[in-house]
Amino acid sequence: MKKITLLLAVCFSIISFGQGNMHTQQAGKFEGLAMTPPMGWNSWNTFATNIDEKLVKETAHIMVSSGLATAGYNYIVLDDGWMTHNRDANGDLVPDPVKFPNGMKSLIDYVHSKGLKFGLYNCAGTKTCAGYPGTRGYEYQDARFYAKLGIDFLKYDWCNTEGITAKEAYTTMSNALKTAGKPIVFSLCEWGDNQPWEWGKPVGNLWRISGDIYPCFDCEFKHPENWSSWGFMKIVDMRKDIRKYSGPDHWNDFDMMEVGNEMNDTEDKSHFAMWCMMASPLFTGNDYRKMSKETLAILTNKEMLAVNQDKLGVQGFKYAVVDGVEVWVKPLSEGAWAVSFLNRTDSLKKITFDWKKNVFKDADFGYEAVFNTTVFKIKDLWKNKETGNTKKVFTAAIDSHDVVTLKLIP
Repeated sequence: MKKITLLLAVCFSIISFGQGNMHTQQAGKFEGLAMTPPMGWNSWNTFATNIDEKLVKETAHIMVSSGLATAGYNYIVLDDGWMTHNRDANGDLVPDPVKFPNGMKSLIDYVHSKGLKFGLYNCAGTKTCAGYPGTRGYEYQDARFYAKLGIDFLKYDWCNTEGITAKEAYTTMSNALKTAGKPIVFSLCEWGDNQPWEWGKPVGNLWRISGDIYPCFDCEFKHPENWSSWGFMKIVDMRKDIRKYSGPDHWNDFDMMEVGNEMNDTEDKSHFAMWCMMASPLFTGNDYRKMSKETLAILTNKEMLAVNQDKLGVQGFKYAVVDGVEVWVKPLSEGAWAVSFLNRTDSLKKITFDWKKNVFKDADFGYEAVFNTTVFKIKDLWKNKETGNTKKVFTAAIDSHDVVTLKLIP
């Protein structure tokens, strides 16, 4: 009996030490928070760190009164610069009391009272990109702080991250948010340097694929600090073969939009069309208080928004280039397709497109449109009118940097 007892004790000891730490961390993002691309407003493109309570309240008011909220823009996200340069005695982040004299919780409650959602920014590194306290080493504490505030969205940047790996850092913060218990959309702003599309699906709801956007059609803006910002078509072209990683609740994020910032209305229209075609999250970055009626009309085009928000959730792709005019196609639900003819050149182009001589094949998701066997009705989504069907050759004169977007309905 003693031998048996001793043997059991030895076996139990071996098993116990062999197992090591058996604690299992509940990992992964909050599922189902972004089944269509999130839409809202972010402060960075126009205001950088010059943000305050008054700006947020005015933005919330205009978002509701202008029809932007009804169109689907429901997140207000404060980017870098909302906090002081030091944590408090307990190690918590401190919202800047000068910028937000009534406190961040009061402001968040105000935004929520408008029927909107609220987001904040931080960074995986020791400091944010603008030099404020980063989250490294404080992930679980900061997650509890955000949950207590009641935020709905966290944009998480990638500055000052020497010595850590992106996948581990973002996974840690994702787990921290989950542990804190408040459902929060997690936006991975890692710039695409470490291929977040390959590992981000269980970690976040969206991930940036590029460096920062710049308000131009196709330029590269070189900063003195030896980094670049990119025109919107540069970002569209930047990554190859990643559309297969994007879909409901796990989106390729092409960055906040520059619609209403420095470009002309034609380029703004093309910019918006491409973000809709790419199923990108749609975050405006302009000053609503100075917004023109043309900008508002672009941002609230219901037909284009329906392309972006289509429940199929498939990112579009470039099908062909015809004399400088790019043909982009996007499978939609119920067998429909969106087609954008984008004039990439500096001069007017006349395009002739014979549907019957073309077959749209989506190599990543298996969708196909064969125009010899199926006739599609055509709707011009910018003019909001039907324009015949695919039995007839499509012709159009497209100005420089302009776009024509059609919906094909079987």
